[in-house]
This record gives sequence, structure tokens and C-alpha cells, in this order.
Amino acid sequence: MELNYFNKVRILDGGMGQELLSNGLISKGTLWSSTALLEEKYHELVVDTHLSFIQSGADVIVTNNFSSRRQRLIQNNIENKFDYINKKAGELAIKARDKSKKSILIAGGLPGQNDTYVADEREISLIKKNFYDQANIIKPYVDFFYLDVVSSGKEVEAALEATEKINLPVLVGLHVKKNGMLPSGESISEVVQKYKNNNWLGLITACVSLEIINKTLSEIKNLNIPFGFKANLWGVDEPLPVHKFNRAKFNEIGKNPNITLGTRDDVTGQIFCDFAKKIKDHGATIIGGCCETKPHHIKEIAKLK
Repeated sequence: MELNYFNKVRILDGGMGQELLSNGLISKGTLWSSTALLEEKYHELVVDTHLSFIQSGADVIVTNNFSSRRQRLIQNNIENKFDYINKKAGELAIKARDKSKKSILIAGGLPGQNDTYVADEREISLIKKNFYDQANIIKPYVDFFYLDVVSSGKEVEAALEATEKINLPVLVGLHVKKNGMLPSGESISEVVQKYKNNNWLGLITACVSLEIINKTLSEIKNLNIPFGFKANLWGVDEPLPVHKFNRAKFNEIGKNPNITLGTRDDVTGQIFCDFAKKIKDHGATIIGGCCETKPHHIKEIAKLK
């Protein structure tokens, strides 16, 4: 693909996991969306959910493997399914694209490899291996990689080193807290200045609230790189990582994270579009949704193309 792909406005998809859960997926443990890859009866649901975002106007869909990182599978005692689940995510994304008969791109999701919303403190060699193993499986099915909700510069470094030999470009999705910093304590500018290379397609704030997107806009728009966001519509400003919940809450979020994190039902498609337009007017070209953003949100923002 062309490295200047995001120089014009492109629409990313919305929250696959939450949309699957709202349409009948019953999660096993904390596998969430990966349950739909593990169990064949849900495979068409994955295809249909991808299609719902494509038909709403998404230019890019992300493989449904956010919960398919090795550490999450270990926690759920199915590490032996790692290859199968990630391969299936790629196959189902291809199936949805072909069924749509539209020229959309597929981003290979490479999530933070340990917990979500918190910096990975493990040895960088282990993080790099985790990224490489997942990237290597999904590479035949994707046009580029998407670093999905990474929380430190060390994770960016590990992911870039892991994907360097695979020869696919990367869209970097950084998670940011209310203070405008990554969970690691680094600023967005620090990470870009230290790790940006010619393989970067762009930079987005990933799975963050509308308020955080607003707060970081003045910094990110001056970094001389295509930028934008994948916004969540959780009912809290700063979602906690899984390990911060007590056992009772842990069991609840195994059913659906929005039980504990809530959802912003007040953000209609039109409100989401109005917000996206303001960010676009400041130069953003990469616009999409994350947790709790639905096809009707994507349909509205697709009008901004």
C-alpha cells in the first residue's frame, strides 16, 4: 500500500468486540471477541459485524484479534489455540472484504501484549517476541499493521522491531490518560520523536474518550504526521486494566466490559460526527471508533470524506 494513504480522510471501523457482544456473542472467560474466533458457530457473526462497518462507510477494518494476544490466551488456559485464533481473524476479515465487493483495506491488529490500558513492564525481548508471533500469523491477510492501544514507548519500539522484517507499514495507536500522557508517563511527542521511522503510516490516540482527544489535539497536530483517533464511548474517562478489578468485578467483565465501564448512550451518531468534524477541521485524516462505537456512528462520520 502507499505510505501516504492517510494523507486524505479515511474512515476506520468501530468497536468490534462490543458490537459482537451486543449481537449475541457469549464470552468465555475474558476472551471477549476472541470467543467468536474460537467457536465456529460465531464465525459468520464476525463476518457480518465486519460487513456492518464496511457498509456504513469504513475504509479500513481491523482484524478481530484484540483479545488473541498470547498472554490473554494463557490466562484463559487456551494458549494452544494461539495460531488458530489469529489465523481465523485474518480469514474472516478477508471473507468480509470479499463479500462486500468494496476496495477496503484490512489492518492487522497488534494490541498491547499484556494487560490493556497499562504499560507492559516485562522484558522488551519477551514483548518483541509476543508482537512478532502474532504479526507473523496475520501478515498474509492484512495490508498493514495497527498497533492497537499500546501504552509505552518500549512497546512501540518492540512492535516496530518485530514487524521490521515483515515489510508492512504500521499505523500507531497510542493510549493516553486524562493527563495527556501515556500510562508509561511518556508524552506523545516523546514517543514520536524517539521511535518514528519511515514505516509509520500515521498516529492515532486509541481507545480514548472524546475529552482526551480534545486535550491532546494541540500536541498531536504539530507532529508532522497524519493523525486522528479511534474513540471509545465508555462511561468512564479512564478505563482500568483488567488486573485492577477484584475477583467479583473480574467475573462480571468476563461477560461484558460495559457492565463495569458503562457506555455513553448520549453520544448519538450525529454528535459523534460533529465532534469528528471539529477534529478534522484541525487537520485530522484518520477517524474511527473503538469500544461502544457502533455502525451508526461510523455511518455518520463517513459523511466527512
